[in-house]
Amino acid sequence: MAGAGVKAAIEWLVSVAPDPDACRWEWERNPRGVALLPAGRRWDVLILPGELGRPTLGVLTRLIDRPGPVLSDFGDARMGFFVAPGTVAGWIGTGVRGAGRGTWIVVPHPGRASNGGVRWLIPPDGSGTLTDATLLELAMHEAAAGPAGSGRD
Repeated sequence: MAGAGVKAAIEWLVSVAPDPDACRWEWERNPRGVALLPAGRRWDVLILPGELGRPTLGVLTRLIDRPGPVLSDFGDARMGFFVAPGTVAGWIGTGVRGAGRGTWIVVPHPGRASNGGVRWLIPPDGSGTLTDATLLELAMHEAAAGPAGSGRD
């Protein structure tokens, strides 16, 4: 992501921070390169186990040019898909966790590699693009079904 895109992504992310300057400071000076940001204002995050998240992201990227931001944690054990605020409150799904209003998420700087184990698979572009929850659910179903002809019963 080039300079202007990184700047726009930073501004979009810190717009939810109670103290945007403190968030920027954390990204610049924290050895892990991460900051805590509140969910539920501009986005919620649906957190999928990696075994489902990876193929879901594969399906999404085949369906649309660019999904919303996606985070991955330590060893890709979990993946967080940024969706519209309020999505988590109405989400019903086994094995899928959510971060919505009243929760905080660990967010790496969008323009550089993180030392904290959390990284962007798809960084925010600063435009506010989020993954459509209905499309995400359809991609999850397709991913859970596995490839056609896989021989699974």
